[in-house]
Amino acid sequence: MRIDRTTVAEVGEHALIARIRARLTPRPWVVVGPGDDAAVVAPVRGSLDVLTTDALVEGVHFDRRFCPPEAIGHKALAVNLSDLAAMGAAPRAALLSLVLPDDFAVADLDALADGFVALADRYQVAVVGGNITRSPGPLVVDVTAVGAVGSRRILRRSGARPGDEVFVTGSVGAGAAGLQALRAAAVEAGSQPGGSNAAGVMHALPASIRAAAERYLRPEPRVRAGLMLGRNRAATACMDLSDGLADGLRQIAAESGVGMAIEGTALPIDGDVVRWFEQQCADPPIAALAGGDDYELVFTCRPAHRGRVRAVRTLVGSLPITKIGVVTKGPGMVLRIGAGERELPPGFEHFR
Repeated sequence: MRIDRTTVAEVGEHALIARIRARLTPRPWVVVGPGDDAAVVAPVRGSLDVLTTDALVEGVHFDRRFCPPEAIGHKALAVNLSDLAAMGAAPRAALLSLVLPDDFAVADLDALADGFVALADRYQVAVVGGNITRSPGPLVVDVTAVGAVGSRRILRRSGARPGDEVFVTGSVGAGAAGLQALRAAAVEAGSQPGGSNAAGVMHALPASIRAAAERYLRPEPRVRAGLMLGRNRAATACMDLSDGLADGLRQIAAESGVGMAIEGTALPIDGDVVRWFEQQCADPPIAALAGGDDYELVFTCRPAHRGRVRAVRTLVGSLPITKIGVVTKGPGMVLRIGAGERELPPGFEHFR
């Protein structure tokens, strides 16, 4: 099979924009979409706009030796939808800005756009514009997303109070384990950046860790869970887990002026992920708490409102929601394992 090695520098900016625009689905609330200097979007009556932005930088947030371009596009939007979910907002629109190296393959750009647009279509997000520019260095994918939320349904980090119970959606640790496995496989295979090479790394992984690798590459934003937490007024505080559960707990505690006591045995960690961490000589609860890229939601709830959490569990279907601890009065961040206690580990932080 002949591989198309045409680069973005050979095609040019306007043709690249046209390739992306051809993939977009029109939405009725977009008054002016791509093609003008700015987009115009009709607001949702009775709702407030919620805005968020995230940039993914090659070598920092992803590695093209084992991240296929389609997964990069998916993740670039997913991390923004996860932020909207943590605010209880329904996603509506997104702006996509690409900073491209001269030698970036057009076929890889097409795949990146396909991954981005496929996730946008799943959540009926209108891609209303963005920008393409040249990079003398790494690939950068910068996204701004807009959502809508009712004024009484906003979820924040600052509402936790002593005695509240702490919950997390889904499972934790898979993102960190998947990244470790992919990185090790890429080194062993001598993989080079590029879509087909990255796919080969995934196939080389042991079957037991592939689900975790998929969780890292294509995280699932918990949009419905965030909406239901807001609509049922179940959460006193909420945050998404981009930089690890420990980081999310610390952020909520800092904004709320409280402490946390987390039960290590209660953490929802998949069995294959536990075994992976053990094989790496890592303590599974510590590794799951400190690792990032899970994009679950951690939230707190008043004990008197447990019925609201049960209602949310019903509304989100098969997505687990697990109680993992309690909010405390003091500033301490405690992890309880067996009969002992220790300081909660730190999460990921840039420049540290």
